[in-house]
Amino acid sequence: MSKKVTEITEELVLPILAEMNLELVDIEFVKEGKNWYLRVFIDSEKGIDIEDCGKVSEKLSEKLDEKDPITYPYFLEVSSPGAERPLKKPEDMKKAIGKQVHIKTYEPIEDAKVFEGRLLSFDGETVVVETLVKTRKKQYEIPYNKVASARLAVTFH
Repeated sequence: MSKKVTEITEELVLPILAEMNLELVDIEFVKEGKNWYLRVFIDSEKGIDIEDCGKVSEKLSEKLDEKDPITYPYFLEVSSPGAERPLKKPEDMKKAIGKQVHIKTYEPIEDAKVFEGRLLSFDGETVVVETLVKTRKKQYEIPYNKVASARLAVTFH
């Protein structure tokens, strides 16, 4: 059921976002405690503010009232993905080149499944991440099909 909800929501929200020159980052439909939440994460090159979220929420809410895939009460939340934005699509990965990332893999690569460091390159097939091991820099080549999750990482110096 959850998959269908996110697919229908995506179909409804994409035209709204295109009209406002915003991009869809992610959609999740989750139960937390006794409540259900439909969360839509949006962004743009210039960033987004509370007004953008409010406008998208209002327009999406109208569309959901017309063709609501959810038959029980839930909360609709529209927000920014935050500083540690998930990297869901290959385009997201390409935009993150040169930035700090946190990557988890399905299986170990050189005895590790978690990599945090600077994304050096991504050619659609392989992600190259440079990590710092104590004082030494090390590069890992990670096959993209082995990436379980990836997000931007905030580092404090």
